[in-house]
Amino acid sequence: MGYRSLQECVADLERHKQLIRIDAEIDPCLEAAEIQRRVYAAGGPALLFANVKGCRFPMASNLFGTLDRTRFIFRDALEAVRHLVELKIDPSQLAQKPLRYLDVPRTLWSMWTRRVRSGPVVECETTLDQLPQLKSWPNDGGAFITLPQVYTEHPDKPGFKNSNLGMYRVQLSGNDYVPNREIGLHYQIHRSIGVHHAAAIQRGEKLRVNIFAGGPPAMTLAAVMPLPEGLSELLFGAALGRRAVRMIVRKEKADGRGRASYGLPIYADADFCISGTIDPSDTKLEGPFGDHLGYYSLQHEFPVMTVDHVYHRRDAIWPFTVVGRPPQEDTSFGAIIHEITGPIIPTVIAGVKSIHAVDAAGVHPLLLAIGSERYVPYATSRSPQELLTTANAILGQGQLSLAKYLFIVAGEDNPDLDIHDIAAFFRHLLERVDWRNDLHFQTRTTMDTLDYSGSGFNQGSKVVIAAAGPKRRELGTALPSDLSLPDGFRNPRVALPGVIVVEARSQESGIRSPKSEVAALCERLSLNPQTSTLNPFPLLVLVDDAEFAARTLNNWLWVTFTRSNPAADIDGIGAFTDQKHWGCTGPLVIDARIKPHHAPPLIEDPAVTRRVDQLAARGGPLHGII
Repeated sequence: MGYRSLQECVADLERHKQLIRIDAEIDPCLEAAEIQRRVYAAGGPALLFANVKGCRFPMASNLFGTLDRTRFIFRDALEAVRHLVELKIDPSQLAQKPLRYLDVPRTLWSMWTRRVRSGPVVECETTLDQLPQLKSWPNDGGAFITLPQVYTEHPDKPGFKNSNLGMYRVQLSGNDYVPNREIGLHYQIHRSIGVHHAAAIQRGEKLRVNIFAGGPPAMTLAAVMPLPEGLSELLFGAALGRRAVRMIVRKEKADGRGRASYGLPIYADADFCISGTIDPSDTKLEGPFGDHLGYYSLQHEFPVMTVDHVYHRRDAIWPFTVVGRPPQEDTSFGAIIHEITGPIIPTVIAGVKSIHAVDAAGVHPLLLAIGSERYVPYATSRSPQELLTTANAILGQGQLSLAKYLFIVAGEDNPDLDIHDIAAFFRHLLERVDWRNDLHFQTRTTMDTLDYSGSGFNQGSKVVIAAAGPKRRELGTALPSDLSLPDGFRNPRVALPGVIVVEARSQESGIRSPKSEVAALCERLSLNPQTSTLNPFPLLVLVDDAEFAARTLNNWLWVTFTRSNPAADIDGIGAFTDQKHWGCTGPLVIDARIKPHHAPPLIEDPAVTRRVDQLAARGGPLHGII
């Protein structure tokens, strides 16, 4: 829908009974976040908190809480945007099916940025401490903006064409930030804002930044779209919002030669704009923050933004979301992004049929892919070859480069395989994988900044597991009756066909379990004459709680891939190294226990939970919703 403001969107959702107003006073410190998490889990409506404790601005959440509601919000534009994607893939389709693309000219007409001198967002000014101080998890370092739109331009080539609108974490308060003067920005250097930051360092000057909150939902989605560098998020937002994006451009002063100098553009229809600069040499500790892997990201040095102005429109609404162990509201972002851009992936990476970043595993830790295996088509037996070329290409693409585990299979082996049917994908792979040849590690490399399973901050490893060819085994679905485990290992459970989870002694502080314990397990099983019992189970996963890990597919995905670092935590029965290639002749073993260096998992505050329980009780404003 081509909303002109967040207020129009809220009114439309309320009119269609997809949003409720909560008039009871709600505390932005922990309480609003727990309500949001519960309403999302219940598949509930969008929320408007009309009475925010200690703040005069209302707050809105769960706008994108279901995929159906996300589609509803963009119902007038989604089809046309998909048609644009189709024509980018194959422009000849326009001549072949002209009636299908009748909506494209209207969309193209809206894809521009309009310069204006003023707009609703600059009607009023306030200070940082007057904004909603949203704190989502008990150990968060302060209040955060969770749906920011961070706008920067390339210092060497200013202007809309070389701008970036991204959703990067913003800490409003806490730590050593000067109140009402400084805020923290958390972003990874490979993102476009990092490119702009690097250019500012090279020039020895401050980087100007505007942080928008609110406005039409199209711009929120544009900020999270993984668009290639050089492709404007503003234009994508215009296409999705079905109207030109209005940016306020003002003269600041004349330079020494009398030429006009312009400030950084401000999105005219945003609800809020925090305007300031980053000194490239200035950093402070940012965090902790309860993040989307389901753990806290800890304190680290990140850029500091010095705030000059905090603007807002008269009827401003503060939008927010909450991240934590997936699925959460940001799951809908991933789903709608896939719907829009999924078909374009095979045109970007040759040989790729489809890719799925698994939300339940925290997105970046686990990537599934289906590719082609066309090398040596006349061979009587096939092994991954083209798949490895494709895997390297995948790991060289933007945010896909953050993948820790990449599982890739040949589409020719099962043309009907659905990459979003995760259980079916793992069954297909485990039936075919050959651990002697199909493991390919990258060691001592970069990994997701939010992932603490590695050897240090932003340091860890990756593994590509590629499988092609006919089935090698039938997978087991019930524990072997004669399975015998060494002392210290107990409570085996079947998590998936071919996958056994086993409890092992905790690696957390208190009972330290050395790596040699896992190696001893593998050696013991390799010498056991009953090892053939495990042939139908090519994968063993060591966990802290086997019942929890085996209870649901999502639990297994989360535990296995967020708590392991491939090079450090993968072992195997019958392990060997041949010409620096590591493999094993028996089952693979992944140590997915919590280690002493891992970040703590997210746990809610019991007192806040009791308060929200009261709101959900009969007669309360949330009764029947959560």
